[in-house]
Amino acid sequence: MITRRSLLVAAGAAVAAAGPLARPVSAALPEVNMEALIKAAQIDPRRADTALTEGAKDSVLLVERALQARGLLSATYVDGHFGTSTIAAYAAYQRSLGYTGLDATGLPGPTSLRLLGEGRYTVVRAISPGTIVSLRGVRVNTRTRSMLFEAERLLGRQLSITQGSYNTGVGASAGTHDGGGALDLSVSGLSSATRTDILRRLRTVGFAAWLRTPSQGDWGYHIHAIALADTDQSTGAQNQAGDYYLGRNGLANRGPDDGPAVSPKRTWEEYQRTL
Repeated sequence: MITRRSLLVAAGAAVAAAGPLARPVSAALPEVNMEALIKAAQIDPRRADTALTEGAKDSVLLVERALQARGLLSATYVDGHFGTSTIAAYAAYQRSLGYTGLDATGLPGPTSLRLLGEGRYTVVRAISPGTIVSLRGVRVNTRTRSMLFEAERLLGRQLSITQGSYNTGVGASAGTHDGGGALDLSVSGLSSATRTDILRRLRTVGFAAWLRTPSQGDWGYHIHAIALADTDQSTGAQNQAGDYYLGRNGLANRGPDDGPAVSPKRTWEEYQRTL
């Protein structure tokens, strides 16, 4: 028989099992999508206007508000557009952490982004370039290596690397190889159709890639590739990535893109989710 006493005992047991009196549940922090944020940080500084990068506004605003709270960004520029003012503010924040050189270009890295967001936001879809390794006599990071291997798998052939990443002092490269995500590839002896196929495969896996010719500058024929969303990029490589998204050729003249069309333009992380 169920009695009042048995009900009270059961209720007490339930409370005991639940532990101490429940504390108020803290509201979940908003999320910064790092993939979307990095895309905006590459594209927006290269725009001629203050248009917003699709899907990035909320994440950019969270970062801009955090920079504003630290006195690094004026309220005027808290607008969801990761333009040159936000880049400069983020670079100042990176310097405040003790970063210098390529670690303080204003392109968010996973560590600085998490530190900036403590108590304000959490980071999702984080991007990391990985460690620096040797590949066929040049230096690259493991993210770039994985991307190249996948492009080669799609092509069914191995490509010859003529210049890697983290390679300073090459004047003709205008600093684009100083950081991560940059490759130059040989096209010696290859037909025009084969060159185009290589470019298409590189673009498919997440590179901004173009055929460079002697008529464009002080160099021979080669393929120049920049890994989109590589957070180790030099400023010059960041600019080329942004120009690629905007349909330009990655050269100083910012002419129309002269490579094969690939749609949509995906990063390595986005490409992997299609497999």
